[in-house]
Amino acid sequence: MTTPAPDRRSRWTRKIEADPGHSHWYVERFRRMRADGADLAGEARMVDAMLARGSRVLDAGCGPGRVGGELHRRGHVVVGVDVDPVLIEAAEQDAPGPTWLVEDLVELDLPARGVAEPFDAIVCAGNVMTFLAPGTEVEVLRRLGAHLAPEGRLAVGFGAGRGYAFVQFFADVEVAGLRLDLALSTWDLRPFTPESDFLVAVLRRA
Repeated sequence: MTTPAPDRRSRWTRKIEADPGHSHWYVERFRRMRADGADLAGEARMVDAMLARGSRVLDAGCGPGRVGGELHRRGHVVVGVDVDPVLIEAAEQDAPGPTWLVEDLVELDLPARGVAEPFDAIVCAGNVMTFLAPGTEVEVLRRLGAHLAPEGRLAVGFGAGRGYAFVQFFADVEVAGLRLDLALSTWDLRPFTPESDFLVAVLRRA
């Protein structure tokens, strides 16, 4: 008997297969928050502070374009990728300017899509790491690292209690050929402690 291949569909893909309306709800949620004046630019402010103007940025798991759109408005050249075509369509509508692509991070190969130049920064916000298919985290980190310029940085943020322990993430970072430069507990630069319930990790290629 052959062993079935592991299911590499992301948790997000499984969620929208179970609830096809979830993506549209997610888009409208952030549209309402923006209309109500919520501050949705925290991640973009931090990434922007690490970069020279006009830098190349990849928004990995971009959703409806909230972070990548803000980085574009701040003068950067942005490519955003997400596995969900509904979210990419919303990004194209709400944040025109960047290049938005439907792409699964576990298969990320932007040179094959005609995007050959590496990135000065990659941002992976919004708990994206916890929406990956279990067991694919190292491969995703490795593929993100392969898209970084030699001195580029990868900023990853996700919360505790979502099925991917911080200690496992730190181990996966090393296996993926990356190194940790900085660990924070928020996108507004508060220090990371053992009690932190959120992690923002800034990584480089090892």
